[in-house]
Order: sequence, then C-alpha cells, then structure tokens
Amino acid sequence: MHSHLAKKILDSCLEAGTSFAEIYEEETRKSYLSLKDNDIEGASASIIYGIGIRMLYGTEVLYGFTSDPSEDVLMNIVKNLSSSHAAKTDNYPLLQQAAETLNYTSFSKNNFKDPCILGQSYKKDFLFAANNAARINSKIVQLEASIADSVQNINIWNSEGLQVSDNRARTRFSVNATAAEGSERTSAHEAPGALGGFEIIDNLPIKELSASCAERALRMLSAPYVKGGQMPVIMGNAFGGVIFHEACGHPLEAESVRRQASPFCGKLGELVASPVLTAIDDGTLSGVWGSLAIDDEGMPTQRTVLIENGILKNFLCDRVGALELNLPLTGSARRESYKYAPVSRMRNTFIAPGDSTLEQMIASVDEGLYAAKMAGGSVNPATGEFNFAVEEGYKIKNGKLGEAVRGATLIGLGHEILPKINMVGNDFELAAGMCGASSGHVPVTVGQPSVKVDSILVGGR
Repeated sequence: MHSHLAKKILDSCLEAGTSFAEIYEEETRKSYLSLKDNDIEGASASIIYGIGIRMLYGTEVLYGFTSDPSEDVLMNIVKNLSSSHAAKTDNYPLLQQAAETLNYTSFSKNNFKDPCILGQSYKKDFLFAANNAARINSKIVQLEASIADSVQNINIWNSEGLQVSDNRARTRFSVNATAAEGSERTSAHEAPGALGGFEIIDNLPIKELSASCAERALRMLSAPYVKGGQMPVIMGNAFGGVIFHEACGHPLEAESVRRQASPFCGKLGELVASPVLTAIDDGTLSGVWGSLAIDDEGMPTQRTVLIENGILKNFLCDRVGALELNLPLTGSARRESYKYAPVSRMRNTFIAPGDSTLEQMIASVDEGLYAAKMAGGSVNPATGEFNFAVEEGYKIKNGKLGEAVRGATLIGLGHEILPKINMVGNDFELAAGMCGASSGHVPVTVGQPSVKVDSILVGGR
C-alpha cells in the first residue's frame, strides 16, 4: 500500500470521530513438509496477503479486514465500521505514551537463509535423517517429523503518525516417536524453533534430538504407572514452563485483567508468589522463537518483569489494555494475521534462573515426583486451574532419584502453586510453542529452570 492511500484512509477514520485508527498490511509465505513412517507424508505452501483496519472509540474496538487492497474496498470498510458505532463523543481517554511512537519509522530486515529460495526439496534429507536416527529399536513403531517455515512482511500506519515495517522469518522442526509393545503405547516429542530461516535447520542436532525422543518413548514404555496423590514435585526445565505460561501468563495479560477474568486483578505490588521466584516476558531475545523487533501495533518490544522476588510488578499491555488499566505499553500486542485485531499476548515468558542445583532439589524430597518433561494439557485462564500430563517422570525416594513412572498428571491452580515454589534451579532453558487466544495462534516461547513445588496434586492410574 502506498503511504498516500494509508493517509487518506486514516484521515477518513478521524473524520468519522475515532480516537485512534490503524492500518495493518501483511504478506506471509508459509511452507510445510512432513514425513511419516519412512516416507514423505505431506507438503504445502501458501501466500497470505491482506489488510486490516482498526478504529478505536476509547476502548471500544471496531475491526475489518480484506484481501483486496483497492481504495474503494478499503474506504468502504471504514464507512461500515464507523456506521456501526452508535454513540459518538469526543471525550475519549488518550494514551499518554502516544507521542513517543512518532520516533519509530522503520526497522532493518533480518538476515536469514530464505526458505522460499531453497524450496521444499532442501528439507527432505533432514527429515529422513530424523527418521533413521530414531529407529533404534523394533519397538519404535511410528516416527513423524516435519519442518515448517514462514516469512512475514508487515507494514503498519496509525493516526498518530507512525509508519513502520518489519520482516520476520521463523523455522521449526518437529519429531514425534511412538513406542509400542502389545497394547501399550508411549510417545515422546521435540519441537525446537527459532526466529530465522533455514540456517536454523542447518545448525540443529536433528539426529540427536530424534534418537533422544525414541529413547524416552522406550523408557516410558517399560515404566510402571505412577501412584497419584498430594506430594512434592520437581518440574523439569525448558517446556516445564508451559504450566506457568498457561496458568499464570494468560491471567497476566491485560486482555484478561481488563475483563476481570484474572486471579491477579487488583494485586499489582502485592506478594503473589514465593520470594525465590521471578518471572519475565521478554520479546527482545535475539533469534528466539517468540521474539519480535516490533509488536503488531508497531511498538518496539521490551523485557517486562512480571513478578520480581514474588511481588507482582507488571501486566502485559496492548493499547486498549493500557488505556483501560491506565498502565504503560509493553510492546505485547500480537495477532495471528491481518484477520485479527491485536490484543495483549505473551512473547518469551519464563521463570528466571535461581541458585539451586537439580541434585539439591532431589535431595530435599523424601517422597515425590520428578516431572522431567511435560506434555500437553488444559487450563482455564480465568481461574488458573490446570491439568497437564507428564511425558517423562521419575519417583523420588529418600532424596534419591528412583525408577521411571508414567501416566502422571499435574493438577492445580496456577496462582496457588506460585507461593509453594521454594527452590528454583540454575539449569535454565527455553522451548518453542504455539499459543491460541482471541487474536489467533502466535509463536511463543516458554521456559524455566527446574523448580521444586512443596505440594501439588499428582493424578495417576
């Protein structure tokens, strides 16, 4: 879109009485190649193009989008949006930081090995290498692997004079190994991803990741089922952070707080977690899957300390959330595509490393569970209630790591678990994931060191 057309559209929005207007233009190229059981299973490629127009009347959001960039269509969207707003008034709150956005006019493009140039055939050797490396035992009955990539170009204009662009490339490898014996089946999964192109795949230890998945699936296949109950649990690093992300991170987004759908409402400045815990959301980490140069409102991303030494310090704020809660922007507005209006979302969210070693944590437990690797689960963001499966677990007995166990689930309330974390490890790692919410699915990173929870309900068979 030409800048003169963008200005004309924004002027039309302001003439309609809006307090703020924004145009979001996107072109995204995606491709995907998957393998299953020694053969290529599927391949896809697509190009997404569209424009979204957002009009704010205070904190009331009106949004329309189209894949047709013609002036008539875009002006008609403005007309339809403005006509749907009944009560017009000039007494809208203004964001105090607004003038600062005028300084941001462009961002340099990322340097990466472009997947579009290299094509799908480049991926095949990596997928077959993963398949072959995982076939370590006849009990490995299924192996699935895939590589997905995207290159997204966005342009944003708003009524405060902002004009900004960004170019984002992301690449992700996934492998899932399934072991079986008789009627018993267990699976193990790895899915590293990063902000960048095919250089990510070139540098991944794909054979080692795939073999490790197979070994874990076999280990759990022969393990007995866990005996459930209330007990101390050590949650492993990296993807162990998915529980904090789901049960605590979502309630710390302004979108939840402003709707009074968060257990953290009204608790800024209060002690909400153990003093040993600090939690951060950081969109600036170089090359990390959930990082961004700018968010989807055009604001530079930043490092946001959410909880510091147990005290609630900040919420993640987009423009609407910042207006309604009277808080600063945090560069956290995100959307899946031009079809969604942006809302406050996490980027790279993690529990910061502490001083304890994993060995010290295990030694402090008389009888409990070491949840070395987490799997999927469910959560109610409004209450923080969660239920997550443990992919790889071990008994702890008399301060010693014991036999592997399977079938464990961790059940609880996120805000009630936070004060029960009494040891935080020094083995910090991050893990890539996808997060779904009202503005669609976006790439995020979760993470933590190993952490010890004094008591949590473990479900078992």
